[in-house]
Amino acid sequence: MLRWLRGFVLPGVACQKDEDDLRYEILFQDLDSDGDGLVDIVELQEGLKNWGLSSGQNSEKHIFEAGNTNDDSGLDFEEFMQYLKDHEIKMRLAFNSLDKNNDGIIETSEIIAALKSLGVNISEAQAKKILQSIDSDGTMTIDWDEWKYYFLLHPAKNIDEIAHFWKCSTVHSLKSRRLRLIGGFEQMVKEGGIHSLWRGNGVNVFKIAPETTLKIGAYEQYKKWLSFDDAKVGITERFVSGSLAGATAQTCIYPMEVLKTRMILGETGQYSGIIDCGKKLLKQEGVRTFFKGYIPNFLGILPYAGIDLAVYELLKNYWLEHYATNSVDPGIIILLGCSALSHTCGQIASFPLNLVRTRMQVQALEEKGTTTSMIDLIQEIHNNEGKKGFFRGLTPNIIKVLPAVIISCAAYEKVTQHMGLI
Repeated sequence: MLRWLRGFVLPGVACQKDEDDLRYEILFQDLDSDGDGLVDIVELQEGLKNWGLSSGQNSEKHIFEAGNTNDDSGLDFEEFMQYLKDHEIKMRLAFNSLDKNNDGIIETSEIIAALKSLGVNISEAQAKKILQSIDSDGTMTIDWDEWKYYFLLHPAKNIDEIAHFWKCSTVHSLKSRRLRLIGGFEQMVKEGGIHSLWRGNGVNVFKIAPETTLKIGAYEQYKKWLSFDDAKVGITERFVSGSLAGATAQTCIYPMEVLKTRMILGETGQYSGIIDCGKKLLKQEGVRTFFKGYIPNFLGILPYAGIDLAVYELLKNYWLEHYATNSVDPGIIILLGCSALSHTCGQIASFPLNLVRTRMQVQALEEKGTTTSMIDLIQEIHNNEGKKGFFRGLTPNIIKVLPAVIISCAAYEKVTQHMGLI
């Protein structure tokens, strides 16, 4: 921010006048939109808004009250200059307190340490984004001039307030990435056209056949193994069988989950197809990237598949026992209701771990060469986003349940009937 001001010097005049005074005079004239020699609070507010400098904390009010020493309707140039000089002294003290090794520059490690002192743990990638917002020369460090002009019209008075500003901006940055459903559709269409809404669907279709076959087949087999002497299969056996079946299927097809996520997140034209995506990931990141996020996925699939399959059969059998008359086919409507409810219960129970899995896959894409453990990522989500952060994106997942279950429940019933499993 205000990088244009740092680099602006009028030829022939800078040698006659202090460079900073000249820049501040240009800044004052730009703020004084009506040219009356005073900058009132409305002009200050508009100026901060136009430059994108408002911190959302009544910045203009804090600056105006601090600078308006004679309590009139506006800041004259002398008051404006005095405020900037006083503020510069405070920012110098803040800079020095942050520059722990006294080398005249601020690095990512010092930003991380400053936020950690407030109990906010951020990743190195997040610290780099903060640094890049201030760094104007691309050195990935912040010198005094960059610091001074960035915080020139920021109301923070010390390093604690600056750290709180970074804390809020980091959380806001995370929130800004949490697109609402309609906004997500609009951004995807804008970036890659209507076809981008189905990006990665080829992998999804390709993996769904073996995944469903393995899950259904393994579920029935595990039920047989767990039902001793053909005894009636209870809820515990159904849950354990469903969990093991889901884990078996996911373990076999997990690399395709990674391919799907990468193709969805990739830019238009980045991958020409499934094989191209697989080759590029293998060449650039190695075999391990195909199992990034496997542990949270494995832990998440246990309750999801267990609840999904167990609740589905329990609801279906309950209806058959109490409402069906001489029929073993409850009909598509009943099956749809049972499946929708069982899928929803499974999604809610397993969604936090699925979110962690996806974040780990995304971090492998955005932060190549760095590894964040599952526990560290869980702590990071909790610290930055709170408990609600573990359920970001749950709504579209629930919405997609309805069309998905129509196919899955019908396929399950037809397959089991065809194979003589019921």
